[in-house]
Amino acid sequence: MRILLTNDDGIEAPGLVVLARIAAELSDDVWTVAPAEEQSGTGHSLTLTAPIRLKQFGDKRFAVRGTPTDSVMMALGHVMKDVPPDLILSGVNRGPNMAEDVTYSGTVSAAMEGCLAGVRSIALSQALADYTVGAEDFGPARRHGADIVRRLAALGTAAGEWPAGVLMNVNFPAAVTADPPVVVARQGFRDYGNIRIDARTDPRGFPYYWFGYGREMTDPAGETDLHAIRNGAIAVTPLHLDLTHDATLAAVAKAMA
Repeated sequence: MRILLTNDDGIEAPGLVVLARIAAELSDDVWTVAPAEEQSGTGHSLTLTAPIRLKQFGDKRFAVRGTPTDSVMMALGHVMKDVPPDLILSGVNRGPNMAEDVTYSGTVSAAMEGCLAGVRSIALSQALADYTVGAEDFGPARRHGADIVRRLAALGTAAGEWPAGVLMNVNFPAAVTADPPVVVARQGFRDYGNIRIDARTDPRGFPYYWFGYGREMTDPAGETDLHAIRNGAIAVTPLHLDLTHDATLAAVAKAMA
């Protein structure tokens, strides 16, 4: 099995090292094409107003001066175009990607791009108890990642178990239990309230701003990714790219008639 690795935290991210270890348990044909620098929050953005730079760092290892989407496109359309991957793994992200955050996430968006290209794609993210740089604990992803990926890869396409147009979003809980359960969960919805904007002033006297989230709900309900992670489980969520709201089609068609 040929595997492509990518992420949104950049080619030097510790989570990508963990992802490489996961992939090594599954295949000896592993390629990496990842952003040269951190691209968190870039979503499914594509660079159209600047050239894309590609640098090789070693055998089967490349960095792209661009977004996660750029990286997957470069991998599929240039680096690996003669023999494309069988599976794309994106991550392991520094922090979870759940609920509506999947629309902002470069990690999930890289998997989206692979999905659009017809390649099975899995996004993997690690919730953290401590976000201090250098103190991140990717232990749950390292211990359980290969098993989760192996089980997902075994799903049958012909049987409709993993249909075209679907990507898998996997979130690992912070290290609270040695053997967390696996919950197949719906995408949740956070209740942040209004976004927080911190206004500050730089040393030259000019204003600048930091975006931050407001207060999050303390007890997410239902079988959602938020609830699973809050309760120490591994959350696996199938996502699809058709955003059409089927239940509203008839009403809108009637209004347009």
